[in-house]
Amino acid sequence: MGAASPSPVHPYVQLATDAIDAYVRDFRVITPPTGLFERHPTLWGRAGVFVSLKKRGELRGCIGTIEPAHENLAVEIIENAISAATKDPRFRPVIEEELPELVVSVDILTTPERVAGHEDLDVLRYGLIVKAGTRRGLLLPDIEGIASVHEQMTVARKKGGIGEEEPAELYRFQVERYF
Repeated sequence: MGAASPSPVHPYVQLATDAIDAYVRDFRVITPPTGLFERHPTLWGRAGVFVSLKKRGELRGCIGTIEPAHENLAVEIIENAISAATKDPRFRPVIEEELPELVVSVDILTTPERVAGHEDLDVLRYGLIVKAGTRRGLLLPDIEGIASVHEQMTVARKKGGIGEEEPAELYRFQVERYF
């Protein structure tokens, strides 16, 4: 018997990968391919989207929107994929030679809901937004190396420039994660 074929890449991940490839190779922003919305009508919807890139198991870029910023999910995925590859301030922009090594994931966020405190959180199930005034820090759920709500809270506060003891509003959200 022959080897099993690899499972097909999810269409959201393929769209993100195609967007990164076109931008890194040619500085071209793609449009959703013909027939994409007919095959995947959920892409007409709107939601926050995060696109994460890993290279050799290590984070290589992650950019997203908490709330939708574009007319539909397809454009949200395309724009955030390009940003993850080129605008994450923690990393230099992705170069063409890296493209074969990138592993892309796409997270579609539910609408954030305000919660009272730690007891309403679960690092595996919920992402967290910590908000103080106009500052906010976000951490996606089920992140490697984050094992407790306390760690999740600490990282989200740090990302938002919010002090450990500073009063803040807490919001949780869930994601549909695609690889």
